[in-house]
Amino acid sequence: MPYDLWYWPGIQGRGEFVRLALEAGGIAYRDRAREDGVEALLADMAARSGRTPFAPPYLASEGLVIAQVANILMFLGERHDLAPSAMADRLWMNQVQLTIADLVAEVHDVHHPVGTGAYYEDQTAEAARAAAQFRDERLPKFLTYFCQVIACNDGDWTIDHRWTYVDTSLFQLVQGLRYMFPRRMATLEPDYPDLVRLHDQVARLPGIKAYLASGRRQPFNQDGIFRHYPELDGD
Repeated sequence: MPYDLWYWPGIQGRGEFVRLALEAGGIAYRDRAREDGVEALLADMAARSGRTPFAPPYLASEGLVIAQVANILMFLGERHDLAPSAMADRLWMNQVQLTIADLVAEVHDVHHPVGTGAYYEDQTAEAARAAAQFRDERLPKFLTYFCQVIACNDGDWTIDHRWTYVDTSLFQLVQGLRYMFPRRMATLEPDYPDLVRLHDQVARLPGIKAYLASGRRQPFNQDGIFRHYPELDGD
């Protein structure tokens, strides 16, 4: 039985980190809100009680409802062999995935530094200030860390000698940052060759290659987490 993946339709968002792992692993799933509409997502959330998710994305299967990207990916990693079996390795991967989540949160705060409920146009001055600090200080710090993570492994991937869900998540991170800050990333990427190499390897995985060529991979847009405002980019 395929998993039910629930996330907002029309954007990649945080749900894309889950989709990429599912696609790379050839794991059957239904993207329920894309199939049935946002009303179905809202109705599904309203119908749940007890241990309910705070917000999408969440994965539902056989009575289980699992929310939070890192939590979902840890579950998929253990159940579908998308992660090593050793507990120390699984915890290390989860640690890296949570650090990716930290960066994703900071990415969103760049264009919405004052409040998520306010329009970008109502906080452009604050966003420009946040973007400058993010481009110059925070982004290089995170990218350096992820390259250190890759360097910890003797193989071509972040852990073991095969791809894991952390690799697909780092791929999505690079993709999103290239869309959001094309000029800044063009300047920074030569300093992080291992991260670029890893991104390119993931793009060549059969499941990912097929997904990227399909109509199911929605383009980045101005409603998602990674948004391109030219005035926030810089060399």
